[in-house]
Amino acid sequence: MKRMLVLAACASFSVAAAEPAWVATSNQYAMEVLQKIAEASPESGSELGIETYDSNASDLTLAAETKNLNSLHDEIGKLQLIATQTNDARVTQDLQIMIDALQRQLDSAKLSEQYELPFYNVAEKVFGGIQVLLDDRNSDARMQKAIARLNAYVGTDTQPGIVAQAQQRTAQALANKQLTAPYYKEVEQAIANTPQFIQGIEQLFTAHKLQGWQPAFAKLSKQLTDYQQWLKSTVLPVARQSNVMPEILYSNALKNVGVDIAPQELIQRALFEYAEIRDEMQALATDIAKAKGYKNDDYRFVIRELKKQQVTGDDVLPFFKQRLADIEKIVRDHNIVTLPQRPANIRLASPAESAAIPAAHMNPPRLVGNTGEYGEFVLPMVDPNAGGKRVTDFTSKGFSWTLTVHEARPGHELQFSNMIEQGVSMARAIFAMNSANVEGWALYAEAIMKQYLPKEGQLFSLQARQQRAARAFLDPMLNLGLISPADAKKVLTDDVVLSDAFAQQEINRYTFQMPGQATSYFYGYMNLRELRIATEIKLQDKFNQKDFHDFILKQGLLPPKLLKKAVETEFIPNVK
Repeated sequence: MKRMLVLAACASFSVAAAEPAWVATSNQYAMEVLQKIAEASPESGSELGIETYDSNASDLTLAAETKNLNSLHDEIGKLQLIATQTNDARVTQDLQIMIDALQRQLDSAKLSEQYELPFYNVAEKVFGGIQVLLDDRNSDARMQKAIARLNAYVGTDTQPGIVAQAQQRTAQALANKQLTAPYYKEVEQAIANTPQFIQGIEQLFTAHKLQGWQPAFAKLSKQLTDYQQWLKSTVLPVARQSNVMPEILYSNALKNVGVDIAPQELIQRALFEYAEIRDEMQALATDIAKAKGYKNDDYRFVIRELKKQQVTGDDVLPFFKQRLADIEKIVRDHNIVTLPQRPANIRLASPAESAAIPAAHMNPPRLVGNTGEYGEFVLPMVDPNAGGKRVTDFTSKGFSWTLTVHEARPGHELQFSNMIEQGVSMARAIFAMNSANVEGWALYAEAIMKQYLPKEGQLFSLQARQQRAARAFLDPMLNLGLISPADAKKVLTDDVVLSDAFAQQEINRYTFQMPGQATSYFYGYMNLRELRIATEIKLQDKFNQKDFHDFILKQGLLPPKLLKKAVETEFIPNVK
């Protein structure tokens, strides 16, 4: 799924049915907090759908950050007071969800200030801030605001632009030798990708035929190019050579993505599951090899042979649309979950998008004020971070089954569609969101669909699950210094059978792009799988998977513990 901002989940409240009174009350409190978040990070506000700040840009100065954190602290106090005066238990729970989310932000900011050297990939941040406005799903009026944001990024004589702000924050902190510098590969990638992001910004403005952006873009282009050279001369020489990060920072990263167990326990559970999946893959590969006449039945060989069946060029979009239609037929034929009547959106990624997110992903719709915009299943064709190589993992015909299930239906696209069409409180859709419940559902969707796929599709489904188990032990092992990046990559290329480009994406993801986040797939899936089995045991013959799945999706993006409570107190007692 798409890399998430502070609160990047979505909910739509304008296209859903009339909301209950308690939801309206909860949403009123949530909007006050969201306005504060959007004021502090206009780009996050734009992604959420709060248009008030579309013309603004983030202020990276220390004074602005201090002001924003104080504002969040005040909001926590207000919400705590309101919670003591609220009689509706559902509203009280939503208030606590918001309090917990804001407190995690404050705790993370405090740890970052104490341990980390401020470092900014400014070109990527600017590209993302412009892209969220120059999105084909937005109105023309909203797209026009991209020019104002562009000017805000450039700055004025009295207000330094974002490049100057970032450079100043890092330069001021360099004197503190106790701070952990960024990993050198992160700095190298920021330097290498700067031209790609500059070009991507220009392409966005050109494609949408806006007028008057060229002077500001020329200034910004020079600023970003100068910043690229400054990173090379000033930051890269002091960047740390080891990918290992302080354990307190890594544990906090796990907590922020919804993984609430110790890294060591996560490693233990994932290693066991990895071995179980590998055995299942081998048994299936033996059958496939026999059917196809392969002389070698090792699962690694079989996967490599199957990956040679590629879909390329102009055939990619039609192929994936047909693959989705095949999957939807399976879902309906076997009463797995309720599907929308409208088609899902699938498109190819631009080069700049691929530089920012080199993997297939779901691009969520706006979060607030949605009037019918839906998510997009986005397919990258090349990886700029791997020398422009085509990522063959995503366009393998066999892998397309589980990829489409995960990113489209019944995975992420269905998650977000349900929130848009049915509506949930903002607290449960935005503030309760973490990677464990989002990615856990998508991996669970892969698992429940596997048995209905052709054998080649089943093998790739298991490969994808094996990859998620590998993530759950390689990510913590790398960040705790228990394995080297080279050895971790060898596991991914030799045993998980990823392409070299995809394996390197994974190592980058674990070590500097999103440490800890990749573990959330396995952890969220494990919790959801356990919840289903426990529910089946309690309901016996009364259990209906379609009803269960529809209920899960109606809860929004509740984290595992709250979801478990909802199933036990609402779903199970109401089964007839």
